[in-house]
Amino acid sequence: MSAPVDRPTLAVALIGNPNTGKSTLFSALAGVRQRIGNYPGVTVEKKIGQMAFQGRAFALVDLPGTYSLAPRSPDEMVAVEVLLGRQVDAPPIDAVLCIVDASNLERNLYLVSQVLELGLPTVVALNMADVARQRGVEIDTGRLSERLGVPVVETQANKRLGLEELKAALLRVAGQNRRPVETPFPEPFKEEVDRLAARVNGDEAPGAAAAPRIPRPLVERLLLDTSGYLEKHLLSNGRASLAGEIAAARERLRQAGFAVPAVEAMARYTWVGEVLQGIVCRPLTRPKTFSDHIDRLLTHRLWGTLFFLAMMVLVFQSVFRVADWPMGWIELATAAGSDWVQALMPEGALRSLIVKGLIGGVGSVIIFLPQILILFFFIGVLEDCGYMARAAYLMDKLMSRVGLSGKSFIPLLSSFACAIPGVMATRVIENRRDRLTTILVAPLMSCSARLPVYTLLIAAFIPDRTYAGGLIGLQGLTMTAMYLVGIVAAVVVALVLKRSLLRGPTPPFVMELPTYKWPSAATVFHRMVERGWSFVRRAGTLVVAVSILVWAALYYPHNAAVVEGPFASRKLALERQLAELPAGDAGRDELIERQHAIDREIEGAYSRQSILGRIGRWIEPAVRPLGWDWRIGSAAIASFPAREVVVATLGIIYNLGEEIDLDESADRNRLEGVLRQATWDDTDTPVFNVPVALSIMVFFALCAQCASTLVVIKRETNSWGWPVFTFVYMTALAYVGALATYQVGMLLLK
Repeated sequence: MSAPVDRPTLAVALIGNPNTGKSTLFSALAGVRQRIGNYPGVTVEKKIGQMAFQGRAFALVDLPGTYSLAPRSPDEMVAVEVLLGRQVDAPPIDAVLCIVDASNLERNLYLVSQVLELGLPTVVALNMADVARQRGVEIDTGRLSERLGVPVVETQANKRLGLEELKAALLRVAGQNRRPVETPFPEPFKEEVDRLAARVNGDEAPGAAAAPRIPRPLVERLLLDTSGYLEKHLLSNGRASLAGEIAAARERLRQAGFAVPAVEAMARYTWVGEVLQGIVCRPLTRPKTFSDHIDRLLTHRLWGTLFFLAMMVLVFQSVFRVADWPMGWIELATAAGSDWVQALMPEGALRSLIVKGLIGGVGSVIIFLPQILILFFFIGVLEDCGYMARAAYLMDKLMSRVGLSGKSFIPLLSSFACAIPGVMATRVIENRRDRLTTILVAPLMSCSARLPVYTLLIAAFIPDRTYAGGLIGLQGLTMTAMYLVGIVAAVVVALVLKRSLLRGPTPPFVMELPTYKWPSAATVFHRMVERGWSFVRRAGTLVVAVSILVWAALYYPHNAAVVEGPFASRKLALERQLAELPAGDAGRDELIERQHAIDREIEGAYSRQSILGRIGRWIEPAVRPLGWDWRIGSAAIASFPAREVVVATLGIIYNLGEEIDLDESADRNRLEGVLRQATWDDTDTPVFNVPVALSIMVFFALCAQCASTLVVIKRETNSWGWPVFTFVYMTALAYVGALATYQVGMLLLK
C-alpha cells in the first residue's frame, strides 16, 4: 500500500477528529500554497496544500474531520477511500498524519487505532499539548510512541510550535513499508471477516469479475455497518445478493456474544486503555479552566442566548454597514467602467453588450463580495475561537422542532444578509439530509437584495399610518411581515422536506465543546479568501452569461426605424428650438428635460418591442390572476437572474430610464408617482393598488430570483438537480402565495 520513497512529491494525508486543530495545522504547514476543490462525483471539499522540507516536496491532503473510519456519509467515505488509494483524483498516500487532542487522548486514539490497521506509514501529532498541561494532564510521549509503533510529536499548531520536528518525522517515515497493526477484535469476528472477504472477492462471487476487489478493511466495515450505507455503496455490479450473507454473519456473531456494531467500540476502547496505561497521568480532580468559567455564562439558557443575539446583531450590522463602503467603491468602479466604454465606443449593440451585459453582469456578482468576505471573517473567527459550537448548542432545541439541528441556525441567519454565504456556510453541517434541507430553505430568508422592492412598493402604496401613539407604523409592520413570510415558509418547507424527500430521523445533536483559544489569523484569512474566491470563480461565470442573455432579451429586435419613427418629428422640433435659443437662456433646461423624456420614452418603446417585452405580453394571461399586467410580468422575468434589476427594469418599461436610485428621493418619488398613475393598456383602470403591491412583494419574498444562489447550490450539492428543484418549488410557492394575497386582498376591498 505504500509508495516508493523516491516519489518526486510525497503525499501526506491529514486526518483527525473535529476540533483537534487539524485545519490550523494544515494552514501552518501549507501556508498560502493550497488549493480548494471538490472530489469528483461528491460534494466533499478537497483541500490540498504544498510543503517543502530538506529539498523534498510534499502534497498535504486535508481529509474531512471524522471521529471514525466507519463511513456512513460521503465525507467519511472519501477519507477511507483516499487512505486506501481508491479515490479518483487523489494521489497514492505515502504517509498519514493523525492529529489528536492531547487533552482527550482516549477518544482520539479510537481513530488512530483504525488508521494503524491500514499499514500506512503514520505520524501522530499530539496537538494542543499546552491545553493538556493546563488541565494537569501529563503524557509520556516517548513511551506512547513505543506502544503505538509510530513517531509521536508534540505540537501547538496555533503558535506554530513543533512543526520542524513534525516535518522531519514525516520525511523519515514516508514511503516506508510498515506492517499493519493487528485488529483488537475477538477471533470469531476476524474469522467472519476472513470468510466474508473470500466470498466477496472470490471468483465465484456474483459480479466479482466486473467489480474491483474490496480491500479487507472495507470488508470489515461492511460487516460492522448496520446502516446500509456501505452495502449500497460497495455491493453493486451484481454483488447485492451478498447482503444476506452479511446479515447471517452478524447473527452468528450476536449468538456468540459479539453483537455488531457494539463489538468494535468495546474492542477498540479496551485497546486504547491498554495503550495509555501508565502513560497518561491526570489529577484526581479536574481543575477548573478558563473555558469552564466562560461557559457558565455563554451556555446559560438566558445569558448565553442574550450574548448570542448581541453577537449576531454585531455580525449583521457589520455585514450591512461595513460592507457599504467597499460596495460603494465597486459601484463607482462599475459606473466608471461603463462611462469609459460609452465615451470610447459609438452607440450600438456592441457598446450596449459591454456596458449592460458584461460590466453590469460582473458588477452584479462582485457587489456581493464584501458581504461574503465580512461574513466569513466572522464565521472563521467564531469557529476558530470555539464559540460557534456554543451557538449551535444554544439553538439546537429551537431548530430540532423543524427536524434540523442547531448547526443549521447560523447558515439560515446568514441568509438574511445574502443567501450565497448562507448556503456556503452549511458546510459546518455533517449530516447530509440536514445540510441539504438547510440549503434548500436558505433562499427563503429575505436577503438584502429584496429590500429595494419592499422599500419602493411600501412607500408607494402602504399608507403611512401609525398606532400606539406613533410607536408602531403600518409601513414598518408590512416590512416585518415580508420577513415573516419567508421565515414561516422556510419552516413549512423544512418540515415537508424532512418528512418526504429528505426523510430520516433527526440525528442526535452531539457536539464537542472545544477549548476557547485565540483564533489563528492565518486560518481565518485563508478561510475568508478561499470562500470569496470560490464565490467569484464559480458563481461569477454563469451570472455574467445569464446577464448577457437578459441584455439580449431586452435589446433585440432593435429595429430603430419602427421604434424611433413615431418620435422623429418631436425630437427634430426640440433640436430646432434648442438651436434657436442662445446659450444661457432659461428655457434651454426645460427643452433638454423634454429631450430626455423623449429618450426615456424611446427606451421604453424598445423594451416593449424587445423579446422580453413580447414574452411579458405572452405570459400576461398567467399573471393577470396575480393582479399584474405585462409590464410587471416582464420586470419579474428580467429579475430572475438577480432581484436587484427589477427596479431598473421598471424604470425602463415606465419610460424613466434604467438609472433609478432609490436612495435619491427625486428618483424614488418619480417612480412611485409613475406606478400610481399606471393604467391597464387601453383603459383608465389603475394597475397598482394595495393588493397588487402586496402580491408583488410576496412573490419576491418567496421566489428564487438569484442566479448566483442557484449556481452556489449547484456548487455545494455537486448536482444541477437540487438548484432546479429549488427554482421550481420556490417559483410555484411564490405564484401561489402571490395569487392568494391578491385574491384575498381584493375580496377585503369590496
